[in-house]
Amino acid sequence: MPKDIIIDCDPGLDDAVALLLAAGDDRVNLLGVTTVGGNQSLEKVTYNARAVLGLAHADDVPVRAGCPRPLVREGRVAASIHGDSGLGDVELPAPVRPLDPGHAVPWIIDTIMAREPGSTTLVAIGPLTNIALAARLEPRIVDRVREVVLMGGAVHTGNSSPVAEFNIRTDPEAAHIVFNEAWPITMMGLDLTHQALCTREAQEDIDALGTDLARTVSKLIDGYRAAYRQDRAFPNPPIHDPCAVAYVIDPQVVQTRRCPVDVELQGALTLGMTVADLRGAEPGPDECHTQVGMQLDASMFWQMVTAAIEKLG
Repeated sequence: MPKDIIIDCDPGLDDAVALLLAAGDDRVNLLGVTTVGGNQSLEKVTYNARAVLGLAHADDVPVRAGCPRPLVREGRVAASIHGDSGLGDVELPAPVRPLDPGHAVPWIIDTIMAREPGSTTLVAIGPLTNIALAARLEPRIVDRVREVVLMGGAVHTGNSSPVAEFNIRTDPEAAHIVFNEAWPITMMGLDLTHQALCTREAQEDIDALGTDLARTVSKLIDGYRAAYRQDRAFPNPPIHDPCAVAYVIDPQVVQTRRCPVDVELQGALTLGMTVADLRGAEPGPDECHTQVGMQLDASMFWQMVTAAIEKLG
C-alpha cells in the first residue's frame, strides 16, 4: 500500500525535484501540497509548486498557500541559491489548476483529523511555520500523524550560519515547537543531504532519458550547480529536499540514528542550531521520538529520482 503524505514546501530548486519524486513514485500517495515562505516569497513558491505539479501531470493534487513569514522573526529568502523566481533561470509552463482556496494550516489539520490515526506522514522540506501552527491550533494531530520527516537542521556544520541550517534558522521558534512535540520525527540534516550530490554521472543518467521533463530537470540542476559553485564552492550541488521523500518511499535508502534533538533559541552565535545528543548508547523508540539521518545510499537515491522522472515522461 502506498504511504499517504502531505508535502509542506517552499520551492526552491531542490523542492521541485522532491515534488517530482513524490509524483512519480507509486509507493507514496500525495494527498496535497502546502507552501510556506522560505526560499522565496510565499507568492513565488506557491506558483512554483503549482507549476512543478503541472509539469508532473499531477494537476489533481491540491495546493494551498500557508504562512508568508516566520512566527516571530522577519522573513528571509535564499535568492543567492534559488534565484529571484525560486527556480533559477528556468521558466516552467504556467500552471493549469488554480490555487486551492483556504489557508494551508486548517487544511493540514482537517486532512489529518479526517483520516485514520497513523495513516498520514508529514514531509516538511521548508521552514516549519505551518507545521508548528497546525500542532498548536489542534494538538490532537500530534497523536494521529504517522511520522514527521523533515529536511532541515545539521548535526555538525550549518549553511545559514556555522552551526545552523537555513530552514531551521529561518523560523527557529517553529522548529522548537515541532521538535518538542511527541510525534515521531526523522531529521534529514545537512550531514545526510550533503551526501546527495548531483555528480556529472548522476545528471548524465537523467539526460539519457531524453524526455522534455528530463531536460527541464537538468536545466534546474545546471542552475543549482552554478549557484552552489559561486556561493558555497561546491563542485556538485547537494539535492537536499528529495532525501526526505526518498526516505518515506523506502527507509532503506537512509541509515538513521535515534537521539534527542532540540533547537537553540538563545545563543547569539548558535540561533537555530539543532543540538543532537549522540553521547552514549542509542536510546530505544520508547525513550526517544527523534532520529537523524546519518548515511545515504547515494546510488539507490539517484536511481529512485531518475526512475520517477522517467515514469513521469
